[in-house]
Amino acid sequence: MVHISRPGDGPAPTSRRLFLALTGALAVAPLLDAHRATAAPAAKGLDDPAKKEIAMKLVSSAENSSLDWKAQYRYIEDIGDGRGYTAGIIGFCSGTHDMLDLVQLYSDRKPGNVLAKYLPALRAVDGSDSHAGLDPNYPKDWRKAAQDTAFQQAQNDERDRVYFDPAVRQGKTDGLRALGQFTYYDAIVMHGDGTDPTSFRNIRKRALTRAKPPARGGDETTYLNAFLDARVWAMKQEEAHSDTSRVDTAQRVFLRKGNLDLEPPLDWKVYGDSYHIG
Repeated sequence: MVHISRPGDGPAPTSRRLFLALTGALAVAPLLDAHRATAAPAAKGLDDPAKKEIAMKLVSSAENSSLDWKAQYRYIEDIGDGRGYTAGIIGFCSGTHDMLDLVQLYSDRKPGNVLAKYLPALRAVDGSDSHAGLDPNYPKDWRKAAQDTAFQQAQNDERDRVYFDPAVRQGKTDGLRALGQFTYYDAIVMHGDGTDPTSFRNIRKRALTRAKPPARGGDETTYLNAFLDARVWAMKQEEAHSDTSRVDTAQRVFLRKGNLDLEPPLDWKVYGDSYHIG
C-alpha cells in the first residue's frame, strides 16, 4: 500500500512522603527506593490499545486529513499515483495486491458479498493502475460493503497482519519504544515492505548504515533521526510522496521533544493542517 494524502501508565508509584506517613517508619527509606525501582511500570508499546488508537489517528491525519480513522472504511478514490484505486483505513490499493488480499479475505469469511464479483478483475489489474473490470460500480459497492461490520473487521485484520504487527515486531526487536515503532508503522504503510530501494526494509537498512538501534547498543534518538532521514530520502524519490510533512512536522516534532513513548498531549501538523490529541 501507499497513499499520499493514517495512554496512560498505571498508578504512579507511592511518593516517599506518603509512604513514610503510612508506615511511620523512617528507617525503611532505603527500602522505598528499591521498591520504587522495581515497581515502576514498563513503558507501553504501540500495541497497547490506547497507543494503537493514537497510531491510527496519526496515520489517518496524513492519509485522510482527519483523526476519525473509522470513517475511512468507506473511503475510495484513485489519487493518481499509479496504483489504481486507493481505499479503506490504510489505503489498500488495487495495484499493489493488498486490496486483492483484503477482498479475498472478506469473501472467504462472507461468500457472495457485494465485492466478491470483482475478484477476477482485481487479480487482472494487480500490479497496474488499470480500472478494467472495476468501473463504473466498484467505488459504490466498496462504500456499500463498508457498512458491513464483517468488512470492517477484515480491513482491521489485514491492516494488522500486513502493516501494524510487522512494524511493531521489528520495532521491539530493534529496542525501540512506541514512537520508534510508530515511525516503522507509518513507513511500511506508505512504502510497503517489498524489495525495491524505497521499501520499509531498505529504508531501515539505509538507516543502519548511519546509526545503531538500541538493541545493538546505539542511542535511540540518534537512530530514529537516521531512520527518518532515510525515510525522507525514500519519499523524495517519488513525486506522489514528495511532501515530507508527515515526518518533518509530525514525527520529528515528537522526537525533538524527547517523547519516545508517544505520550499525549500530542500536537502536530500534516500538509499544513494542525492536529491535537489530548
